[in-house]
Amino acid sequence: MKHWLSALCTGAAIALAAPAAFAQEYPNRPIKLVVPFPPGGTLDATGRLVAQKLQESLGQPVIVENRGGAAGTIGSDYVAKSEPDGYTLLINSTPFVTTPHLQKLPYDVKKDFVGVAQVAQIEYVLAASPKLGVNSMKELVDLARKEPGKLNYSSAGNGSGQHLFMELVKSAAKIDVVHVPYKGNGPALQAFLAGEVQLIFDTTAGILPHIAAGRAKPLLVTGDKALEALPGVPALDVTYPGLGIGAWHGVFAPARTPKPVVDKLAEAIRAGVNTPDMGKRIRDLGFTPTGVTSDKFNPIFQRDVDAWGKVIRENNVKGD
Repeated sequence: MKHWLSALCTGAAIALAAPAAFAQEYPNRPIKLVVPFPPGGTLDATGRLVAQKLQESLGQPVIVENRGGAAGTIGSDYVAKSEPDGYTLLINSTPFVTTPHLQKLPYDVKKDFVGVAQVAQIEYVLAASPKLGVNSMKELVDLARKEPGKLNYSSAGNGSGQHLFMELVKSAAKIDVVHVPYKGNGPALQAFLAGEVQLIFDTTAGILPHIAAGRAKPLLVTGDKALEALPGVPALDVTYPGLGIGAWHGVFAPARTPKPVVDKLAEAIRAGVNTPDMGKRIRDLGFTPTGVTSDKFNPIFQRDVDAWGKVIRENNVKGD
């Protein structure tokens, strides 16, 4: 009996020690960071910054692999089905948590992934055409309630971030504004600038130059505080408390990746994001560097899956 108990305790001790030992040895070969879109976009640029800093910190090559197709689904599925050993990672953005509510996927985003680190926060700005004559969110709400269904806004397509954020605001403000979807961010912005629509909810990278030139009037920014670039423009979460929902770029690993490995990757990403050169390059892309590690980012990621699902269901949003 004693021998049996001794063997059992020894086996348990070995099992508990295994993840820590693995983390100490990790990494001992190249790491692959999958970007689920073609090269050239902002997510690809963020991924290459992350790969560079991980390589410097961990002392192993970090190879960026673009696996585009099916709106990011092909690359994400590849990572979901990879070994959970920390050698195959995914970088993705907010559509990662909205797409599951718009189409059937070959993976379960909440069950098959763990959020390793948030790299950057993406702010959107609700802007109005100067010709509309509104100078604040209150004035817009008053006008929209006075003339329900007469105002309209453009987006990059059904289910896009522009679409979903505006639907979120419409629900919170209890206003009726007509959605006009276009095929991509560029056409949506051009339609707004040409006066085809009166409103747009666009990223700071897309809309700030036009605000500076006087071609757009900022009314609201996403997040919980005003942006340095737009002092005095109110934040969404302050104007409509309790929404607690945003947009980001984040790194993910297959579920069941050992926690010590996830933590090691998360700390390396956090440290990289906090270096002056990477922080500046992220800001140059139009984003806010964050470097939020897994203990906080994974709950944000899981929460956003449910929160965006609620927005999509309640507003009967359909994907393209």
